[in-house]
Amino acid sequence: MWTLIRALAYGTVFIGVLVVLVPSRILWIAGIPSPPVFGITQLFGLFLVLVGAAIVLSCILSFVFIGKGTQAPFDAPRRLVIRGPYRVTRNPMYVGVMAVLAGVAVYYGSVALSIYAIAFWIAVHCYVIFSEEPALTRAFGTEYEEYRSHVGRWLPRL
Repeated sequence: MWTLIRALAYGTVFIGVLVVLVPSRILWIAGIPSPPVFGITQLFGLFLVLVGAAIVLSCILSFVFIGKGTQAPFDAPRRLVIRGPYRVTRNPMYVGVMAVLAGVAVYYGSVALSIYAIAFWIAVHCYVIFSEEPALTRAFGTEYEEYRSHVGRWLPRL
């Protein structure tokens, strides 16, 4: 139970800052108001946000109940998580966050938020390649290498 509370707290801070606070500041600085009507574009944006949020929540719960840890690097899972959304891609949490950011950019029709989402993805991609994957290899060895050979980093492998 304590692990779940920690995971939800870390998730709230991460999501709150990078997915809510920063985009809202970008919209404010760019002077982008809420869309005057709720049309197909807003519906699609909302769909992306909801799908992304569901993926992120599923990842957090997988880390807690399967991995016995949280999404925070300093409180990482003790077991390699390769079930749930991690069967499809090695980084579903980041994919979910990207879906949320893309959904908000689509909802508002914001080029500035699109640029933020792209910059965020580049930063995450570099972090995954240069920090996260080497750390997982050190922590889980051949188990992670085998998983890595079967599951794509960002996209599912057919």
